Amino acid sequence: MASHNLKEEMKLFSLSSNKSLAKKIANNLGVELGKCSIKTFSDGEIQINIEESVRGFDTYIVQSTNDPSDQHIMELLILLDAFRRASAKTINLVIPYYGYARQDRKTKSREPITAKLISDVIEKAGADRVIVMDLHATQVQGFFHIPVDHLNGLSILASYFIKKELEDVVVVAPDHGSVKRARQFADIIHAPIAILDRRGPREVDHPLLSVVGDIKDKTVILLDDIIDTGRRVSMGAKALQDNGAKDIYAACTHPVLSGIATQNIDESPIKEMVVTDTVFIPQEKWSEKMTLLSTAPLFSDAIKRVHLDKPVSSLFNY
Repeated sequence: MASHNLKEEMKLFSLSSNKSLAKKIANNLGVELGKCSIKTFSDGEIQINIEESVRGFDTYIVQSTNDPSDQHIMELLILLDAFRRASAKTINLVIPYYGYARQDRKTKSREPITAKLISDVIEKAGADRVIVMDLHATQVQGFFHIPVDHLNGLSILASYFIKKELEDVVVVAPDHGSVKRARQFADIIHAPIAILDRRGPREVDHPLLSVVGDIKDKTVILLDDIIDTGRRVSMGAKALQDNGAKDIYAACTHPVLSGIATQNIDESPIKEMVVTDTVFIPQEKWSEKMTLLSTAPLFSDAIKRVHLDKPVSSLFNY
């Protein structure tokens, strides 16, 4: 079998959304991050210059599309177009957090399906493959006509909690739509599940939350894929406390943390919130309650397998 030198065969580039994760991925792969510069003009236009040749190389771009999502998406598309025009062999997008995935269907008249629009634009710009983690709506994979490797972050979160050796654990789904994810997680750590049943419209500031399942005097793990404003997880934690939960943990893959999310978490009865680094957390959004786990090993493994034409299927398991 021919030996492979990743330094000589592939190039990994990072844009502005999550350079710390990109550096970890590069270190795991034993490659250096590609050289490119990003400039934003006074009118908001973005200019990107590739400062090394990519001709004939398999290229990988690491970029989450969190806030400011429009800027991060434009950076991704501009570099993608630059690679195509610079004769890159393949262009692979590593999108740890795929923004707009929550806009995956029409729920009312005249509503766009923005997740499909973003996938169309990415394809049109010339991407050959997309690697993502924990899409909010798994059907977004089907919006693409190019290969999509959908990695599962549950194993990273579960490994952490298994090592903590907590007793009397119950995994809690924050709503009925999250039951499948909670069940998968609970299967890994061998725990039962409970569900927070929400009554009333989503716009209500203080919805009626009841607990379906036994959580009294239990250690609970409130599991979600995204924590955005922190309202749902903080209100859920309060409801669990009111129903007799002993210790309350929270976990998510994507810590979007919009607005006063950190304040909501700090003021909640959550003992510890475990998150991954798919979204970069600036210092002003950090909380002493947070524990950060890295997704770099999983993304590095996926990139290496894709590059070497090896199966990626084992990485989809949890």
